[in-house]
Amino acid sequence: MPEDFMQNYISKHFEIDEKIIAFVDACEKEVSDLFFKHKKIAEANQYKVISAFQKNNVSVRHFAPTTGYGYSDEGREKLCGVFADAFDAEDAIASPLFMSGTHAIATGLFGLLRPGDAMLCVTGRPYDTILNVIHGEKGLGSLAEWGVSYLEQPLTQGHIDTDAAVQALAADSSVKLVYIQRSCGYEPRPAIAAEEIGRAAQTIRKSFLNTTVFVDNCYGEFTEIGEPTTYGADVIAGSLIKNPGGGLAPTGGYIAGKKHLVGRIAHRHAAPGLGGEIGSYAASYQPFFQGLFLAPHTVCQAMTGVLLASAVFEKLGYKVSPRPKEARADIAQTIRFGNEEDLTAFVRGIQKASAVDGNVVPFAWDMPGYPDKVIMAAGTFVQGASLELTADAPIREPFAAYMQGALTYEHAKLGILYAMKELKIKL
Repeated sequence: MPEDFMQNYISKHFEIDEKIIAFVDACEKEVSDLFFKHKKIAEANQYKVISAFQKNNVSVRHFAPTTGYGYSDEGREKLCGVFADAFDAEDAIASPLFMSGTHAIATGLFGLLRPGDAMLCVTGRPYDTILNVIHGEKGLGSLAEWGVSYLEQPLTQGHIDTDAAVQALAADSSVKLVYIQRSCGYEPRPAIAAEEIGRAAQTIRKSFLNTTVFVDNCYGEFTEIGEPTTYGADVIAGSLIKNPGGGLAPTGGYIAGKKHLVGRIAHRHAAPGLGGEIGSYAASYQPFFQGLFLAPHTVCQAMTGVLLASAVFEKLGYKVSPRPKEARADIAQTIRFGNEEDLTAFVRGIQKASAVDGNVVPFAWDMPGYPDKVIMAAGTFVQGASLELTADAPIREPFAAYMQGALTYEHAKLGILYAMKELKIKL
């Protein structure tokens, strides 16, 4: 039997207790019916991506590298067009010249906000690196140093409080941008569904036509049928080494949304007066096109992997978010350990399951852009690519690990087994 072969192989080659393997297999059977929903989402998104390729008449010649200014770079132009259509947007910037999701988001914010403006975040405390963009250390050129004010509104029972947002906008006419972070980041709250983001955007726009709704879409792409731009958000931004890169994009980020807004951002991304007319890439564009093509499938693999993690660790008595049967809007799984020792053991277990750098032992360190030490399991083919099997956590209460990704479901399952081994789980 294949199942017996796998259990024997895992036990022998990875030295994992057969009781742990049997426990995870039992959890897998309990939630296997939930996998079907994610497969159907992947199917719908796959068709949408193929349609975007066909609409833009993508050809082999568009994979060719360019150099210098990149005038009339067809590969760059086609890639942007495909991203725009895949995300139901009017225009997009999809570029290897973005160094990270934070870089893409920061470029978008600086492109849209001006001195004297204010931005209102309606999803509570943003991700640590974005806080540096907003009002970081003096002298680094944050939005605050350029005269942009910042307001923050907490979620209400895990959801956007649109009434409070409308009141805040009415009370302060300087607010020109409403910021929404789709994923939980390092906060103990659920990811926000694309439809909920759309409803909030539509409500805000009824009374405040000139207010831009900007979404940090990192970790959320292709987890649902439709993106925030599908339902009414003005601009979304994210990283190409997360979901939309499909595990193949070696670097980069994207911004997609309303044409006039993306156009403004393009002049910040390049330089005023140049906009989206320049930008070359001396390596092939193929990994970006092919990564986007694969993204719906690889995101599905990640979603089913973290779903299994949720089921396993909840059954072991840990507090998890989302719980197995709860709706999901990103590829992250939060598991609270309550102490640094168990948190560290979990992260090290994920690292040991890696095909790359599986022999490396993670330690918490002062990562650039984070106020607390961070421990990270990142045995990845692309550095920092969290669509691959990864786990990270700030060393602070409640000592929660954030597990993401896995290009294949099987790798996620092996990561769970290794984590249980490192935690010395007794069954």
